[in-house]
Amino acid sequence: MLDTEQIYLQQINESPLLNADEEKALARKIKAAQSAHARLTRKEITLKECEALQREAHEARDRMVRSNLRLVVNIAKKYLKQGMPLGDLIEEGNLGLLRGVEGFDADYATRFSTYASWWIKQAIRRALINAGQPIHIPAYMVEMISQWKAAHKEFKLKEGREPTLQDLADLLNMPKRKARIVEQALNASRSPTQSGDSDTGMALTDTLADERTPSPDDALLNESEHDWVDSLVDQLDEREAKILRLRYGLEPGTERMNLKEIGKTIGLTRERVRQLEHEALRKLYHLIEEEPVTPKATNQKKQSRSR
Repeated sequence: MLDTEQIYLQQINESPLLNADEEKALARKIKAAQSAHARLTRKEITLKECEALQREAHEARDRMVRSNLRLVVNIAKKYLKQGMPLGDLIEEGNLGLLRGVEGFDADYATRFSTYASWWIKQAIRRALINAGQPIHIPAYMVEMISQWKAAHKEFKLKEGREPTLQDLADLLNMPKRKARIVEQALNASRSPTQSGDSDTGMALTDTLADERTPSPDDALLNESEHDWVDSLVDQLDEREAKILRLRYGLEPGTERMNLKEIGKTIGLTRERVRQLEHEALRKLYHLIEEEPVTPKATNQKKQSRSR
């Protein structure tokens, strides 16, 4: 008799794969529904038209998800024997797939599977880090922790001793402050905080911080996330980087600008700005998939720009 997992694997094979044109058509329907309520409020469409867009988007999401469930399984199998059964890995990967479906843009110069793979991997890695732990590790930190562990093992085998914080910072080409943040996140993921403190008799809920006040760690992690995004953007050429900074308000104290405003600022047409934005985003996806960004490379590029 087939078990539930085998039945699931058989069922997902029944869904046909999508070609590039079908992916883009479905993505446009999903995007149209995301702005439908705002258009209804502005009286650009009727309630009936809004509901029709929502129905079409629901069907489009369902088709995109079903056609890519095999992709989730293939990726999930690569993470076996890391602390979670295949069924749980697939469930987490499916959550990443859903995130990818919502975020995919038909104008991206890449196939959906390439875009979605990043979200699927991030969802699975995050689940592995947080498995059995009440502390939630930010998604962008998961990859850094993985690199940290690999660097720690490599140093110990080569030097025959435990590495210091500075040793690992040098090996990973990151500032010592940022290395300390990764170390704190790693320690947090290992911390047995589920049961509270048996010596004092306090339960976990008695030791939780006031969520209304940001902790120093949260502030550091937010700063680290900004540094990570900034270092990715710095690897683009100067014009593409400027467009993304203006488009998403990445410069301190600046607001997000639309394509027309950016065009006026840098002397390009709205359409040309849109093309450059999509090309820059495509490059970012490849950077994220291929290898981590090192502050060393970023600093070199910043220095070359200032000359």
